[in-house]
Amino acid sequence: MNLNLTYDEYETIQGDTFDSIALDFYDEEYYASEIINANPDFGSVIIFDEGIVLKIPLLDIKNNASLPPWKR
Repeated sequence: MNLNLTYDEYETIQGDTFDSIALDFYDEEYYASEIINANPDFGSVIIFDEGIVLKIPLLDIKNNASLPPWKR
């Protein structure tokens, strides 16, 4: 677990999902798990109601070695 992560906050709108939030923030749904891990109290939510404040990890995606070269 990286304790040095910094976070942004996001207030959900009706109908948000972890996938859609990850797509908005990171341009990739793959990172939904990062948002879920940062918000364990909401891990079982499938579709969000309006007004839930979530922590969004600020990730260095461009240097993520697990991504293929064309996505870095």
